[in-house]
Amino acid sequence: MTLQNLLAIKRLLAHTADVAAVGKLLEAARRNLADADVAAISADNRFDAAYKCVMQCAMLGLWASGYRTATSQPGHHQTAIQCLTLTMGVPTADVIVLDALRKQRNLSDYEGDPISDATLASCLAAAENLLAHTEQWLRDHHPELLGAP
Repeated sequence: MTLQNLLAIKRLLAHTADVAAVGKLLEAARRNLADADVAAISADNRFDAAYKCVMQCAMLGLWASGYRTATSQPGHHQTAIQCLTLTMGVPTADVIVLDALRKQRNLSDYEGDPISDATLASCLAAAENLLAHTEQWLRDHHPELLGAP
């Protein structure tokens, strides 16, 4: 599957990113990761914050590549995560982990499953790695979206 295929079947929409929007979303991802490190809150809420960071990074990859998810369609989180290989070259093994975290998020949010310490640690590490990857990828491939010449 390519990004163009996903556009053709309306899983993605064309999108033009701008510096201000990218900056806002990147800062939000950083804030969410910082919030996820606050040990005084529950594992569930820390997991949610780390997962939000993951999703924001996935969106940044799509935006910089000229797309966004069709949020009116079910599965837009899955689409965004699974596009990470196509947008930012995230290794497939990492995408598999991120997709498993997405499934855990659904179980937690919709069925009340508690987040274990191990799952939280995995999500924190994955979010931290993806945010670092996203920042480097933007610097290397789309410095204009970071306000750089």
